[in-house]
Amino acid sequence: MAENDLEIVDKGAKKKKLLLIIGVIVLLAGGAAAYFFLLGGDAPQDATLITAESGSGSGAPGGAMQSSAIYVQLPRPFVFNVAGASRDRLVQIRVQLMVRGDANQGLALRHIPLIEGTLLTTFSAANADELVTATGKEELKNKALIDLQNAMLDVVGSVVVAEVLFTGFVMQ
Repeated sequence: MAENDLEIVDKGAKKKKLLLIIGVIVLLAGGAAAYFFLLGGDAPQDATLITAESGSGSGAPGGAMQSSAIYVQLPRPFVFNVAGASRDRLVQIRVQLMVRGDANQGLALRHIPLIEGTLLTTFSAANADELVTATGKEELKNKALIDLQNAMLDVVGSVVVAEVLFTGFVMQ
C-alpha cells in the first residue's frame, strides 16, 4: 500500500512541475512579445530613410513631374521643458521630415545638427497650455516647418524640407 501512495504523489509532483515549466515558458514568450511590440518597433539610433513613391505619378500644377516623397527620421527624440500656467511640463517629440527627391534627402542628412538645433529652439519656445490641444500641436508643427525652411534656406540656399511630421508626442 505504501508503494501505491508514493506513485500517486510522484505523478502529482510531475504534473505540477510540468505545469510550472509551461507557465514559465508562456510568461517568457509573453514578455518577449511585449518587448517586441512596445520597444522593438522603435527606429535605430542612426538616421533612417523610408521612401514612398508618388501615388499615380500625376504631375505638379505646372506640368512638371513631382519627385517621390522621402522620409528622413531624426536619430533622437526631442526632450525639453515647456512653461505652463500652473506648472512646467516635460515634452518628448519624435520627428520625421518629408523631403522631395534624392538631392534634398542628401542635404537633410548632411545637415542633421542644424535641423535638430532649429527644431529644439522652436519646440522649447512653445507653451504647455497650447500643446495640450490639437490646434496647438498643429501650430507648433507649422512653426517648426517655417523655422526649419528658413534655416536651410540661409545655409543651403534652397528649401529642403517639405513637411515636418510628429511621429510621437508625449507630454507629462
